Amino acid sequence: MIELAKGVTQIPVTPFQSINCYLLGDVLVDAGLRISARKLLRLLRDRPLAAHVLTHAHPDHQGASHRICAGGTIPMWCHADEERAAQTGQVTAAYPDPDAWMSRIQQRFMAGPGHPVARTLAEGDQVADFVVVHVPGHTSGQIALWREEDGTLIAGDAALNINFVTMQPRLGLPLKVATVDMDLARKSIQKLAALKPRLVAFGHGRAATGAAFAAFAATL
Repeated sequence: MIELAKGVTQIPVTPFQSINCYLLGDVLVDAGLRISARKLLRLLRDRPLAAHVLTHAHPDHQGASHRICAGGTIPMWCHADEERAAQTGQVTAAYPDPDAWMSRIQQRFMAGPGHPVARTLAEGDQVADFVVVHVPGHTSGQIALWREEDGTLIAGDAALNINFVTMQPRLGLPLKVATVDMDLARKSIQKLAALKPRLVAFGHGRAATGAAFAAFAATL
């Protein structure tokens, strides 16, 4: 686990920080793949959780959610537009082509079971000491989490900081094959850049400085 800021812990569940979860105090943000459950449960064994939040309900973010929340004492939260996917487990339904071979493989082997959503989140809601920012584009209900006090931003998949070929850091747009509206995704990146974050953490890849993120956003 990697301490990024006060009360912010990055939990890479796959090599090269290619898939990340985050612990914001006692709130777990995202849950990786279905096979990530064992690792997360082990790492969080001595860290009681108050809630589990999904930035969005794609299979590499909700895969272990049901296992994390299965005892019924940890409520799961997400945006209203992600609620159906999160509760049914049909998480590739929001892909541009849910019948494509990659979507079918991800649904079968990466996605976890659905789990009841205890609370839906909207722009401005509080999660731990962060505020919800609605950043649609990759999915319609994707959220980011923003802490103005120290400029820390959990961006979800609004942008990536990894090249999936070389596995090296590279700021970029979310993957086109899994993004429902790329023009809206660009606007969401610019919305986040306008917050002027000092540190930006991603669902995929290493954290980046706010200056690097701002320079990337300016190219869109």
